[in-house]
Amino acid sequence: MLQLPHQPLQVAAVPSQRVPARQDEAGPWHAEAVCRRDEAGLFFAPSKEPTAARLAREEAAKRVCARCPVMTECREHALLQPEPYGVWGGLTAAERRVVLARRRRREVELKKAASTGRRIAAAG
Repeated sequence: MLQLPHQPLQVAAVPSQRVPARQDEAGPWHAEAVCRRDEAGLFFAPSKEPTAARLAREEAAKRVCARCPVMTECREHALLQPEPYGVWGGLTAAERRVVLARRRRREVELKKAASTGRRIAAAG
């Protein structure tokens, strides 16, 4: 962990408007999220956070995510919204942008392959 021992880890409050509204038969998935219990401030950066503190906070948040029973649902929510800030489902905003870019490239590749397959089938 990169946090210096003489500096307390500063965290920001979780924005209340970011709480997702999706529900399934068992109730809202986010009601089971570990981060809602006691460590929510780890997931969002305070203003002007130094890089070392941000990295330490994000690693701590990811450790919480790793033991969360709804990590997958949280991650998919953040990717579908898309959530622009914070750690969601064990991924930072930058990591989510990479996942989304990969998904977009994969969709383009699949469409191109499907299109090529139709042309070959029509010609045959």
